[in-house]
Amino acid sequence: MSTKHIGDTTRSEFEASIAMVATYLQALEARDIAVAGACLAEDVQITGPGGGMTASVEGIVANSARRYRRIGKHIGHFDALSPSEGAVVVYCIGTLHGEWPDGRTFSGIRFIDRFELRGGLITKQEVWNDTAEHRMREVAQAS
Repeated sequence: MSTKHIGDTTRSEFEASIAMVATYLQALEARDIAVAGACLAEDVQITGPGGGMTASVEGIVANSARRYRRIGKHIGHFDALSPSEGAVVVYCIGTLHGEWPDGRTFSGIRFIDRFELRGGLITKQEVWNDTAEHRMREVAQAS
C-alpha cells in the first residue's frame, strides 16, 4: 500500500489522519460500532453511494445491509492533503469484495472514499463506488 502527502501539514499529522481512517474502516468492516463511532466527530456528515446521507455508524450499517449481505474493502492506497489550516483530507482508494443480499459473491469493484478530519476526528465521509455499474453488467450478461 502506498501513501502520498500534499500540503503544509506535518508528516506525522498526515500519518495520524490516515491511521484514524484505517482504524475506522477496519472497525466498520468488523461491525465494531463503538470503535468506528469513536473515530467520528459529533457533527459528522456521511454521504454514501447514491447520495444517501447519515450522521452515524448505525446509519452506515443500516444502509449497507440493504445493499450487501457482507462487504469489505481491499485498500490500494491512501492520499492525504491539507486544503486549509487545521483540516486534513484523506482519500482511500481500492476495491470492494463481499456478497450481495442473494448470497452471490463479488470482488474487484472500484471504490474511493474521501474523508475530512479536524482535531484528529472524521468530520465528513463521502463514498463512491461502481456497484451500480457492476450490477447493470450482471443483468446485461444474464439477458
